[in-house]
Amino acid sequence: MTEERKNSAQKKYKVGVEAALEVMGGKWKPIIIYHLMTGRKRSSELRRLMPSITQKMLTTQLRALEKDEIVARKVYKEIPPKVEYELTSYGWGLKPALDLLCYWGEDHLEKVQGEKTKVLEEFESCTKNI
Repeated sequence: MTEERKNSAQKKYKVGVEAALEVMGGKWKPIIIYHLMTGRKRSSELRRLMPSITQKMLTTQLRALEKDEIVARKVYKEIPPKVEYELTSYGWGLKPALDLLCYWGEDHLEKVQGEKTKVLEEFESCTKNI
């Protein structure tokens, strides 16, 4: 946890899921984390994996994840500049929760759509990240 957070006023939560969703909630953060579970990625690679995210939104979400110590940003001193993102050991702690969400999402698609491969683009099972 950062010094800034330690020194700020303590926020109160009713349940732990509130704290978890504050860090990894929203539309894009879980997807970014999920893609980083397959390895270190450059911003352009993440954009290709998530074509509907804007560059501004991707940058904002990556900065927030970096601030919360979920993602580490590695800058290479070369021309042109190269920046890669990867999960920290703390960020890897989210893997079990995201795996369960992925399985639930696939089961939900089976229930609602009848066949998940019909609605998942370039279908890849959640088991690829195990």
